[in-house]
Amino acid sequence: MVVLVTMFSVVVGLLALLVAGLLRSHAEIVRALHELGADIGTRRSARTLPEPASGRQPADVVGTSPDGDAVSIGVVGARSSTLLAFLSSGCDTCADFWRAFSHPDGLDVPGDARLVVVTKDAGEESISKIRKLEPADVPVVMSSGAWRAYDVPVVPYFVYVDGPSRQIIGEGAAGTWANVDSLIGQALEDAGLVDGNGRPRRRARVRRQSEQDRASRIDAELRAAGITPGDPSLYPRTAEDLQAPADGSDVHR
Repeated sequence: MVVLVTMFSVVVGLLALLVAGLLRSHAEIVRALHELGADIGTRRSARTLPEPASGRQPADVVGTSPDGDAVSIGVVGARSSTLLAFLSSGCDTCADFWRAFSHPDGLDVPGDARLVVVTKDAGEESISKIRKLEPADVPVVMSSGAWRAYDVPVVPYFVYVDGPSRQIIGEGAAGTWANVDSLIGQALEDAGLVDGNGRPRRRARVRRQSEQDRASRIDAELRAAGITPGDPSLYPRTAEDLQAPADGSDVHR
């Protein structure tokens, strides 16, 4: 009997150690998820994720509206920039953003970008709740494909796409609009798209891009005409070299 009691005590002790270890592991996992910005049903403190260095390219947002209509938001190559807000219908922290987006006039969107809310497809969201949360003046696109394209890790998550340069300028998780403004604002300043006061420097950026496009187009036209780098016709020595022959003969010498 003494042996049985001893064995039972040992087993109970081992089980207690096992349970304590599981509880400790669970607490560490929960804490790690909070630090990453994951919403697990409790209101977390505002944090941000560092900007990833994946170098991936942005994509247009294609999906449906909460009413089921087909929607396509042109992001790549657009004249203006776009701030994509990836939200969910069941995320506690997202609720603050849904309410804030209902009054977009009070929001100062970084870089004067247009704001677009992106949720997952209808099969992964509560459509009835999305319809109630949908802001009147901010487009909402239900697109799980966009979530995959932008590799969204947690919610709420924000991605700033510079349309003219076709680049993702900044992205990250944030718990408040102030965090979004700070996160994206710093990324825009680092990219040279705004000055120290947050004023856009868009015009200079677009002009540089246009000059690059024009140079590429001229190079392509010269190659199509059979004129390659170093061709003598590119370096005329006399005024006659600048005039094409009247009979249309080859100008190469």
